[in-house]
Amino acid sequence: MKKKSLLDQFLYVINSLLATLLLLSYLLPYVSPNSIPIFAVLSLFVPILLLINLVFVVYWLIQLKKQFFLSLFILLIGYFTITPFYKMSLKNTSLNTDLKVMSYNVRIFNHWKWSEEENIKQKIFSLVEINDPDVLVIQENIALKKYEFSYPYKYLKSKNKNSDLGMAIYSKLPIIERGSLDLENTSNNIIYADIVRKKDTIRIYNLHLQSFSISLDKENFGRENSKKLLATLKENFKKQAKQTAKFLAHEQQWKGKKIVAGDFNNTAYSWVYNQISENKKDAFIQAGKGFGKTFKYLFPMRIDFILSDEKASINQFKYFSEKYSDHYPIIARINW
Repeated sequence: MKKKSLLDQFLYVINSLLATLLLLSYLLPYVSPNSIPIFAVLSLFVPILLLINLVFVVYWLIQLKKQFFLSLFILLIGYFTITPFYKMSLKNTSLNTDLKVMSYNVRIFNHWKWSEEENIKQKIFSLVEINDPDVLVIQENIALKKYEFSYPYKYLKSKNKNSDLGMAIYSKLPIIERGSLDLENTSNNIIYADIVRKKDTIRIYNLHLQSFSISLDKENFGRENSKKLLATLKENFKKQAKQTAKFLAHEQQWKGKKIVAGDFNNTAYSWVYNQISENKKDAFIQAGKGFGKTFKYLFPMRIDFILSDEKASINQFKYFSEKYSDHYPIIARINW
């Protein structure tokens, strides 16, 4: 083994700090943001912590130095204890009886021209038409007729009477019940619809949990200083926790088959995801491959999910790369 240079000593200190942060992040699913809201912020950075620690393993191995054991050991702990960051295998089967479910945060179909790309609305409609889901759940919807998909059954819910912005559930199958949890003090919401499929009634939840109200593409996330940024994040994490509790209380009243989909605005390493995904199957984990990236950012970030009850079989999962929104759509084939 070679003797460490000053540069390597410095790098090992950085390595140790980041490895410790990654180790601490493994506790995130078990700590409510209501208890330690500042700790919950770490959930947004778990993917990059995993990647950086992997880079350190490779660096020390190339240098033939035993320091690679630190990050390797912590990554191995994560491999056996946390949600997979990258899936190697792909399940790609399908049955004629599968229920195809797609979730998509469409960012208001570019209604306010956030993107310079032309004809985004038409491209989103075409993407949905080609993939032909049986159930389509939309976040950041705009309830105007020119933005409506051609489905025989639908539930469009605006946040309030003075706005066309809201959420939607479209279905090829009859909707016999629908409702909204009407989240308070936020523009986000949770809606649901019960669909009839042969002799089954399946509840479809569409979640759009509290947004972080930050601009990821701007310096300091669009905040004047880090103090204001942390205050914003802490408050929004606490809102997410409250919304999650309201959802879980509502969900417990339903004993039948169900699908929970949407934009959680948090990663698979968070307390929010851990609470909602309990006793459910994550379509990406069951049948996906790769990073499962659903949000447009510098590193792979999976914040959109399709979950089913434990009795279901996930036969296929796919995420897309079309950049028609700041989110990428996801689709799964589910059967019982």
